Amino acid sequence: MSRAVLAWVLERLDRGDRVALASIVDASGSVPGKPGARMALTDKGQRKGTVGGAGLELKVEKQLNEMILGNSTTNKVEKYVLHRDAKGNEGNVLNSVCGGTVTVSLEVLEPMPHILIAGGGHCGKALAEVCENLGWSHSVYDIRYEYSNEELYPNSLENHYGDLDEFLKSLNDGGVFRFSDVLLLGHDWSIDQELLIGILKIRGESRRPRIGAIGSRSKWSVFRKAAIDEGISEENIDSVRCPIGINIGAESPEEIAIAVSAEIMMFEKNLT
Repeated sequence: MSRAVLAWVLERLDRGDRVALASIVDASGSVPGKPGARMALTDKGQRKGTVGGAGLELKVEKQLNEMILGNSTTNKVEKYVLHRDAKGNEGNVLNSVCGGTVTVSLEVLEPMPHILIAGGGHCGKALAEVCENLGWSHSVYDIRYEYSNEELYPNSLENHYGDLDEFLKSLNDGGVFRFSDVLLLGHDWSIDQELLIGILKIRGESRRPRIGAIGSRSKWSVFRKAAIDEGISEENIDSVRCPIGINIGAESPEEIAIAVSAEIMMFEKNLT
């Protein structure tokens, strides 16, 4: 069961979910859960595993929910005393006659950034290299095969190329949410605009994935008007960043990649 829970946790993290994980690290006496038992919850309400059931499980599940819904980043270790006559200074007292104690590690696991690089040119290549150095995942889309293939991007999780409508269809049914960020770096502004509108429609009012576009403010004004004309709400379109990246005077593709990745890191660490 422990291995199944951990595999499930990794799968959910890869899909972009935040996961709260409880792991029994110590137990004594007659208790429902043994060391190694695990239970996990996602911020979308999904659940896997058990720490033994009964009142212990209800208490642990409540604490995990409080941590993940409260956006807590503080992990902790809790001791539970399964005896109704125990004193509070011994730990979390549960109304039980089991008589044992259980120590549980409670932690919130954050998904690592997974960047969709939409446009595999010079800036895209430089950004992929920064992602690799930071341990972030990246995938690439370009309408041109020569700018999105395994030879050019050997460490990308996914390489997509070809028809834009087909690519957008592949992002339906929740597929877009595996990305933490979509960065529009294409060689053709009209493709970037169409991709932007398509992803905004799929994403809806959610704020994941974050979306950013390279370009000038005048280019953005064209994009914004086109999105509004397509029925995108102003609140939704205004969540998009253009131009992307922290303002460090970046000019070269490598400098732009540093500025963009620093901005993403700022969002990930909730420094905004």
